[in-house]
Amino acid sequence: MTDLLIVALASGLAGFVDAIVGGGGLVLVPALFATYPAAAPATLFGTNKGGAIWGTAWAAHQYAQRVTLNWRSLRPAIAGALGGSFVGAWAVTLVSAGGLRKALPFVLLVILIYTLARKDLGRHHAPGHAPSREAWLAGGIGVGIGFYDGFFGPGTGSFFVFLFVRALGYDFLHASASAKLLNTATNAAALLLFTMKGHIWWQVALALGVANVLGSLAGTRLALKHGAGFVRVVFIVVVGALILKTGYDAFLR
Repeated sequence: MTDLLIVALASGLAGFVDAIVGGGGLVLVPALFATYPAAAPATLFGTNKGGAIWGTAWAAHQYAQRVTLNWRSLRPAIAGALGGSFVGAWAVTLVSAGGLRKALPFVLLVILIYTLARKDLGRHHAPGHAPSREAWLAGGIGVGIGFYDGFFGPGTGSFFVFLFVRALGYDFLHASASAKLLNTATNAAALLLFTMKGHIWWQVALALGVANVLGSLAGTRLALKHGAGFVRVVFIVVVGALILKTGYDAFLR
């Protein structure tokens, strides 16, 4: 019971962070590995997805009620994210993600430096592409980051947010709202694969899901209340934490 309480609290915090800008796995996955050190990694990853998907889906629903979303672009992006994530999860059973693990901290560092250097990046919502071009770009983002999420995963929500801001001209609030929909799709595809392989503790995932939704509710309300500037600050903090965590995992562990 104590173990379940620990991971449930971690899931609530993960839902809070994830609802604002992504990166909840930075909290929940290490908590699961620390609490259940003897468990198979695939089971812990599957259980993480089984709990986290509910908070992400709830956040996506809440954002959709309050933020105007471009469904013409998001539909192909969601479809691409579903397919990309499933193929990525299948690909990781065939090849190692070791090279990507070592490259990830440097990719995140470039994103952080770029965001800090561009003071106005993501503060104003000004999509600059024709509708059809935006739909193609969003679909490409869905496929590419969806594959990454299925294949490796850390920082998926932050990558979605950054690319919607940089490539499509969204502000951080609209980008975060859009990212939640795509992240729900990638989680669903990965969850399907983990379920097929029997790698989920459903009794733990249920408790994680309840806590994740509660954390997600609080995070979504804060993001909607304080807007794009607040989300940008949280994005910078989360990406900085991801750099430290992924760098430690790749080079020091």
